[in-house]
Amino acid sequence: MTHMQDTAARDDARRALRRDLRRRRRQLSARQQREAARRLGRHLRRLPEVQRARHVALYLPNDGEIDPTPLIPWLRARGARVYLPVLRPLSRNALWFVRYHRDTPMTTNRFGIPEPCTRHGAHRARRRPAWSLDLILMPLVGFDDAGQRIGMGGGFYDRTLAFTRGAGPRPRLVGLAHDVQRVERLPVAPWDVPLDAIASDRGVLRP
Repeated sequence: MTHMQDTAARDDARRALRRDLRRRRRQLSARQQREAARRLGRHLRRLPEVQRARHVALYLPNDGEIDPTPLIPWLRARGARVYLPVLRPLSRNALWFVRYHRDTPMTTNRFGIPEPCTRHGAHRARRRPAWSLDLILMPLVGFDDAGQRIGMGGGFYDRTLAFTRGAGPRPRLVGLAHDVQRVERLPVAPWDVPLDAIASDRGVLRP
């Protein structure tokens, strides 16, 4: 098998795995999703990096993703500020992080996911660079016991967080997923940004 054929085979395998793992989480009932979110929140509130964080990015769940939003009232009660990822216009597969309130004007991005509207000057001012966040809670499509993870394949978080491989300030990175998205072993891509922890409804895994 040539290198090109080998690469194509790995890509096909990753796409097939993504389809299977997304199907697993979409098959969870609304009740199972609510219970998973409750358990996830309990595990997250115990993490030192969550307890210390004052600038926290998380996401609004989509496509069966485990829901981190029950954590928001707890974070705000502790004086933390909450941010959501926003697709950067005119930039290939990269993210901004914009502060999020109940009254934040929202729009829908090209994937049909709600995100803060950045057309207003006041909300442009609420952007925060990724390096200056304390914590980023990011959705996963799958993970394994070694702490490897697989995302949707667009590379948004990997491109945005590539700087964390170097020196300088960086946020703590915690991936979130349902336990049904756990597999025995995942293929590793060289561009995958390592995580500090993975949290699911079953517990916390430290790579």
